[in-house]
Amino acid sequence: MAEAQPALPFPTAGSFATYRVGGAVRDRLLGRAPGDEDFVVVGASQAAMHALGFRAVGRDFPVFLHPQTHAEYALARTERKSGRGYRGFVVDADPSVTLEDDLRRRDLTINAIAEDAQGRIIDPFGGRADLQARVLRHVSPAFVEDPVRVLRIARFAARFAGLGFTVAPETQVLMRAMVADGELDHLVPERVWAEMERALGEATPSAFLRVLRDCGALAVLLPEVDRLYGVPQRAEYHPEVDTGRHQELVSDMAAQLAPGDSVVGYAALLHDLGKGATDPSLLPSHIGHEHAGVPLVDAVNARLKVSREHGDLARLVCRHHLECHRALELRPTTIVDLLGRLDAFRRPERFRRFLLACEADKRGREGFRDHAYPQAQRLARALEAASAVDARALAGPGLDGPAIADRVRSARVAAVAALAHAGAR
Repeated sequence: MAEAQPALPFPTAGSFATYRVGGAVRDRLLGRAPGDEDFVVVGASQAAMHALGFRAVGRDFPVFLHPQTHAEYALARTERKSGRGYRGFVVDADPSVTLEDDLRRRDLTINAIAEDAQGRIIDPFGGRADLQARVLRHVSPAFVEDPVRVLRIARFAARFAGLGFTVAPETQVLMRAMVADGELDHLVPERVWAEMERALGEATPSAFLRVLRDCGALAVLLPEVDRLYGVPQRAEYHPEVDTGRHQELVSDMAAQLAPGDSVVGYAALLHDLGKGATDPSLLPSHIGHEHAGVPLVDAVNARLKVSREHGDLARLVCRHHLECHRALELRPTTIVDLLGRLDAFRRPERFRRFLLACEADKRGREGFRDHAYPQAQRLARALEAASAVDARALAGPGLDGPAIADRVRSARVAAVAALAHAGAR
């Protein structure tokens, strides 16, 4: 493991001291490039921070921005449970709160490590040992007081699954107890979505789904996805058979094809929701699942209050992914009409993401990981050819809107047909 780096941008002053904490320390010890750095100040008051030129930005607890670097500095604090949900806490940021007190309130041991101004590591809860053992373990029984932590553990699993991290058995027990106690029922949609969006941008979103499912949280937060597990598909198309397993493969493939892009990841996550609504007597076939899934996608979009960008792409991928898979068989007229339904002429970037999500679906199957997906290339080239049609040049005198639209469509169909003929020669 790499050694932690010294030199804090905020020196010890008077009776209080500053420590680098959390993810930046953890990532350095893992040999990974650290992200944003956070600091905790021990022994200081809010008045003392203001006197040094720091600007208060925290709403629920005292957080300040450094006057030059704009890094975040929080006063050491404790939190006491006072009600349901993630807001049910009383915060104490008195100067008497110690560094160990502050670290004890954190979620995971690997996030409860600090570094002082000389680069020395303070690790009262065994975080370094858990980094070496590749274990996600809660710091204290107070873990159960914040339901967001269930989602955070699942998100860290998605980030570190490639390094071999697993959830400690005793932490899994606490998470199951939190779900059974109904704590997750009090999470507001914005907090659920904030964690889910970040998880979908990680390298292994399947780990996020598995951790949530293992503790029962997936059935609470995303019952439409949870219902996919155990639903069979035709083995000739899906060697993995189980639709839930297929979904995990698709989510990981989306992360590979569009790293860090939660818009593609979200569309990939919801693309097959209709299979969870198939009449059991029809299994393992899922005829019409692309239609059945649309209202389910709409329900998830509304419940999580996702952005329009995320929601629109998820809806389009659910409804049209099978047409994309059949792109090599489609006639030019059908392709042009599909491009129109996808609004590809006006939204080419969203169409690019649509193709990535569809490719993730096709390659997210056992044995399909390295398969080519020429359907995406054909549709992308068709959009390029059809977009080259000059609509204004086709607007002749005496023609009304519908007549011009018919001319433009015919010209686009001809352009796509010409592209197909050129490829056949």
